Amino acid sequence: MAKIKIGIVGLGYVGLPLARLFATKYPVIGYDIDPSRIRTLRTGSDRTLEISEESLNKVLTHEPPVAAGLYPSENEEDLKGCNFFIVTVPTPVDETNKPDLTKLYRASETIGKFLEKGDIVVYESTVYPGATEEECAPILERESGLKLNTDFFIGYSPERMNPGDKEHTVDKILKVTSGSTVEAAKKIDTLYKSVVTAGTYLAPSIKVAEAAKVIENSQRDINIAFVNELSKIFHLMDIDTKDVLEAAATKWNFLPFKPGLVGGHCIGVDPYYLAQKAQEYGYHPEIILAGRRMNDGMGKYVASQIVKLMVKNDIPIKESEILILGITFKENCPDVRNTKVVDMISELKSYDANITVYDPWASPGAVFVEHGLDSSNLAPENKKFDAIVLAVAHNEFLEFDLDRYLKKESVVYDIKGILKKANGGL
Repeated sequence: MAKIKIGIVGLGYVGLPLARLFATKYPVIGYDIDPSRIRTLRTGSDRTLEISEESLNKVLTHEPPVAAGLYPSENEEDLKGCNFFIVTVPTPVDETNKPDLTKLYRASETIGKFLEKGDIVVYESTVYPGATEEECAPILERESGLKLNTDFFIGYSPERMNPGDKEHTVDKILKVTSGSTVEAAKKIDTLYKSVVTAGTYLAPSIKVAEAAKVIENSQRDINIAFVNELSKIFHLMDIDTKDVLEAAATKWNFLPFKPGLVGGHCIGVDPYYLAQKAQEYGYHPEIILAGRRMNDGMGKYVASQIVKLMVKNDIPIKESEILILGITFKENCPDVRNTKVVDMISELKSYDANITVYDPWASPGAVFVEHGLDSSNLAPENKKFDAIVLAVAHNEFLEFDLDRYLKKESVVYDIKGILKKANGGL
């Protein structure tokens, strides 16, 4: 391959950190279809808060770079001349929990327009085993008029990003790589190894790399589903689940998972990709789907426990005022994609409760666009509530002044187990 010029399609939570990292050594075109995203990136600001202004400005360029640097663009024509493409677009599930590869198809169509002989295309988006070769490669061939493994090559390197985590950044997480030929796999592995200080693991095939990705998060999903079920059982027994888990954790090989609402772009999605492919082969994955059912139902379950707690304390539910602390899918992160807090809110609203959402991390605009809910980055002023629900363990809530917002007969429900004055929780 000639001098490497990288085109990264998708500049979200995964694509931008990867683009910035590669831009420290290579010329990088970062392409995204969202013009507002490109405008803010060109000012050196990342609304996902994954990249600091300082580190972003160090690599930003005002025109397509010829040396190391990152040029964000909403113009697909700027991808022309790139010879190494990386796809980092979202791959969610639809309303029936079926894999939605629409954005992956469109990204492949875009790259296919500019694909030339000798080029390599690597996919990082979550997919089921076989999708890269069976779904994406034919699109690349159709759009480019080139032939896979003769004129161009593909690979798969699953993203392992953990939004909001400033310790396990993309360069510090071991990277699984793979390619459609032995030679292509080595080139892909070498490229990632040149910037990922944690090193790489070259998988024997693309399908192995794809499968590794979906089982990583499926395993976590099943383990969390197990402790969520335990929390339901222990609640009936009037036993504190947190106390039980702390006692069990004294054994050296006990896995310290905690109950909670399981959402986000990976754990709440990846199991459905594996289940879909398994069903195509005639196998019904009982454990995987049972875990998903348990975790998908936790929002409604938590809401029912909050209502029971209010009734027990003689607090009328209809027209009650409930404050929800946090709506992102995890703590200290602005990501509201697939957050299960909205399931709990929806159920509480079905009782005609009035909901106020306070989250210092989440963009109110993003919350409304994604979920149709009003929220605020600012704590309520001069208002007291019948119930306060700690849904997300943001650092700001560790010292939150509950007394300021409580009525004489109010209740506090702590999903995450961090508040001292909680009346209930998982």
